[in-house]
Amino acid sequence: MFNLHTPGTVYGVILNDAASVQALGDLDAAPYKGAPKAPVLYIKPANTHAASGAQVALPAGAQSVEVGATVGLVLGRAASRVNAANAFGCVAGLVLAADLSLPHASYYRPAIREKCFDQSLVLSSMQPLQDVAGLTLVTEVDGQPVGSRSLADLVRQPGQLLAEVSDWMTLAAGDVLLLGVRYQAPQAKVGSRVRVSCAGLGAIEFTVAAGGQA
Repeated sequence: MFNLHTPGTVYGVILNDAASVQALGDLDAAPYKGAPKAPVLYIKPANTHAASGAQVALPAGAQSVEVGATVGLVLGRAASRVNAANAFGCVAGLVLAADLSLPHASYYRPAIREKCFDQSLVLSSMQPLQDVAGLTLVTEVDGQPVGSRSLADLVRQPGQLLAEVSDWMTLAAGDVLLLGVRYQAPQAKVGSRVRVSCAGLGAIEFTVAAGGQA
C-alpha cells in the first residue's frame, strides 16, 4: 500500500493532454519523425520524492523550475494487462503532485538531469478515488495564480492510460502512475513559495531554494 515516505515506483507520462501535443508542434518533423503510438513514460526515482512543506534545492546554477501540476493513481494491487473498464479495480486512491523539471524545450533525449534532481516530486497523502475529468489544478507562486489546468483534456483518460501501460509492464501495489504534466509548465524562481491545489484533493506547498549539487 502507498506510503508517502516509501512509495513504490513513480511513473510519469508526457504528451497526455491536448494542450501539450498542440504546443509541441509537428511531431512528424525531425527530430521526432512521428507521434508516439503508446504512452511515453519516465521514472521519478526515490531521491525525488518529497512531502508538502519541503524546501526544494535546485541543482547548481539553476535559477528557476517548471511546476508540473498533476494527479497520480496509487495502485492498491498489481496491475497486469487490465482493460480500461476494470482498471480502477487496481487503484486504491489518488495523490496530488507537483512534478518539477528544470526548463527544457525538447523531449528527444531523456531529460534525466532536468527531471530527476533531489525532491523534484512533491506528493500529497493519498486521497479517495474519484473521477478526475472534473478536476481543475491551480498553481500559485508567492500567492499569485500562474497556471490552471483541467484534467478533462487528457489524451488518455486514467483507465485507458493504466490499461495501455499494464499491457506491457506490471505495476505493483504502491506504485504511482502520474497522469501527465503540461509541456513548458509555469515556472517558479529561487526564493519562491509554491502552492498546487485541487478542490477535492487538497493542496501541497513547497519553497524553491538555490542548491549546490553538481
